[in-house]
Amino acid sequence: MNNGVTHPLAGKPLELADTLRSGNAWKIRLACGLMGLPVKRRTFDIVQGDLETDAFARINPWRQVPALLTPEGQWLVESQAILWYLGKGTSWLPEGRLPQAQVSSWLSFEQTQHMHAFAQPRLLIHLRQTAKKDDPEMVAWRVTGMKAAALMDAHLAGRDYLVGTAPTIADIALYPYTSMAEEGGYDLSGFAHITAWLARMRALPGFTPLIETA
Repeated sequence: MNNGVTHPLAGKPLELADTLRSGNAWKIRLACGLMGLPVKRRTFDIVQGDLETDAFARINPWRQVPALLTPEGQWLVESQAILWYLGKGTSWLPEGRLPQAQVSSWLSFEQTQHMHAFAQPRLLIHLRQTAKKDDPEMVAWRVTGMKAAALMDAHLAGRDYLVGTAPTIADIALYPYTSMAEEGGYDLSGFAHITAWLARMRALPGFTPLIETA
C-alpha cells in the first residue's frame, strides 16, 4: 500500500533476522509487505539456542529479534525503531509534528501497556505450553491486557485507524499481538471496533500472515 509513491528504500537490499513465530518480527514483515519492500528472511531457532551463539551476538548483542540489516550495512534492532526507519518518508509515518507525536504515543502504548500483557500468555500457554489459561498469573496478565484493549476499542470508535484517516506504523505495531490474543486465552469478541480494525488491516494490499503458505 504505497499509494503509487516509490518507497525511499525501493530496490535496496533488506535482510531480517527473526524467529518463526515472533510477534515482534511479524511487525517488520507486515511493514515490508504493506510497503511493497522485498526482504530476505533469516530465521533462527530459539529452542536450538541460535540466539545464544557468538554469530547471532554479532547481529544483535542484546540477543533478540527482530534485527534488520539496512542498506547502510548496519543491523538495526528493536521493532519500533525498525518500523520508524521503514516508515520514514512514506504515508506510514505521516508528516507533521502532531501526527508523528501521535504515532509515537501509540508505539509507546504498545510497548508499555499492551505487548507484554498479550505476548506473555501467548508464549506460556500456546507456544511453550507451560501454563494453563486459568492459571492466576495468566489471568492477571489478561486483566492488564483487557484494560489496554478497552482503551484501543474506545479510541477506534468512529475511526478506521489509530492516527488520522490512513494506516500508519502505529497500526502495524499493534496488529500482531492483538490479532493473536486468543492464543493467550483472550476473548476480544466484545470489542467491536477492534474486531473491525483487525479486518481492515487484514484486507490491506500486501498484508503478510504470521506463517506464509506456498
